[in-house]
Amino acid sequence: MTDHSYDAADIKVLVFDAAVRKRPGMYFGVEPGNPQLPAKLLCAVGRHVLHPATSVAPSHTLHGLLEITSDSSFTISMDQPHAWEVSGAPVLGYFDSLLGPEWWLLAAAAAMSGQVAVEMWCGGRGLRQVHTGIRPLTAPQEFHAPQGSGTSVNFTFDPAYVGPHFVLPADLEDLDLHHPDCSETAGSGHVLIQDPRRGRAAQEVLHH
Repeated sequence: MTDHSYDAADIKVLVFDAAVRKRPGMYFGVEPGNPQLPAKLLCAVGRHVLHPATSVAPSHTLHGLLEITSDSSFTISMDQPHAWEVSGAPVLGYFDSLLGPEWWLLAAAAAMSGQVAVEMWCGGRGLRQVHTGIRPLTAPQEFHAPQGSGTSVNFTFDPAYVGPHFVLPADLEDLDLHHPDCSETAGSGHVLIQDPRRGRAAQEVLHH
């Protein structure tokens, strides 16, 4: 038996997106290639709207729209309040992205994606940023902002990583968007899921 003492040279620190891709089960509960991964990703993103970081909003107060745009892409939009309405500029997060640690599950889903587009707006000002994964291709760019305050993130998943048979689920009623430790679901917040795929009438499912 070889006696090996460990020191700092034996420790490898992974940056956030590399950590997600190496151990996705820690974030979504399953590994790439698992047929449950598409549903787990949808649930994780929707769950983060109903149970955001305390610095963002109380649980069950935000309103979100999760729209499935293809078998391998979806958009989450929510009425997130932004502190930079007062400060004049957002605090940039991972790799100078508009996504920061307060939305770590959205950032984890972005790390699993090929292309990600993030939009944030408040006080009449809008910022947009396109990423490869979670790494921005540009600095945030101004766009004509809608009313109010909010965030929208579009994810297009990378078939080279999630596999060519990755398909977002059609059984939207079976999705569980609640945190495992959530015992109180009362509140005005909700996530509406819309699925207009394959030419059928848009399917809508409301999750509180």
